Amino acid sequence: MSLNERQLHILNWVQQCDLLLVEDMVERFSVSSQTIRKDINQLAEKHLVRRQHGGIAPVSTAENLPFANRQFLNSDAKQKIAQQVAQAIPNGASVFLGIGTTVEYVAKALLNHQELQVFTNNLTVATLFANRQDIPVRLTAGRMRHRHCDLVGSDAIESMRKYVFDYGILGCGGLHERYGILDFDPDEANLSRVLIEQSRHVLLVADQHKWGRKASACVTSFAAVEALYTDVISAEQRQLLGQQGVDIVLSEESIKHA
Repeated sequence: MSLNERQLHILNWVQQCDLLLVEDMVERFSVSSQTIRKDINQLAEKHLVRRQHGGIAPVSTAENLPFANRQFLNSDAKQKIAQQVAQAIPNGASVFLGIGTTVEYVAKALLNHQELQVFTNNLTVATLFANRQDIPVRLTAGRMRHRHCDLVGSDAIESMRKYVFDYGILGCGGLHERYGILDFDPDEANLSRVLIEQSRHVLLVADQHKWGRKASACVTSFAAVEALYTDVISAEQRQLLGQQGVDIVLSEESIKHA
């Protein structure tokens, strides 16, 4: 995806807004309105944002961006988060790797582990292990979502309920101080809840930009997960998660103060 750094920042920012105004982008990035409008045109042509009077809005609150377009958002942060997760998972563990691009980075970080058992509904994750013939990989059944490279639905859930996993690696569409863990549609949320139910240890992976994103399907409260692996967190968010018994593992020791 050929977006420059400013466009990537805009794409993250708009996921947290009902409307992102041109004037706000001009002020934040210290560039001309003409430059911002060029950015908007490129993002809209790629169907990553919707043009609105005076600015832009997310494409949808009911569906996430396509997998290919999300893959390179916050890639450095996702890679560092994944490395921390991989350090927590011992050789010989059974691991369910769920939906999302951060989970894909976790899969990459696990490629050098030994004697893993991998379970997934994420087709990209399954492909990553194709050259590790010593690591068994079990794909769920389910309906394929072409835009997101995964399998969902009742068949996927039935497949998952046949096993118990040592570790469930949970991605998400958004994080909210009141509503907890969010996804973009009920299929994603249902599958995430089953991942939680069937895993001895649930590790939530999400970079800082997931807070406030306009995902609309509730998954569960933060209390259902053992730990959040992230890059940056506010003091208020740390306190909230601590009250619900969630450990926080930062890829970079950074707490932002609101």
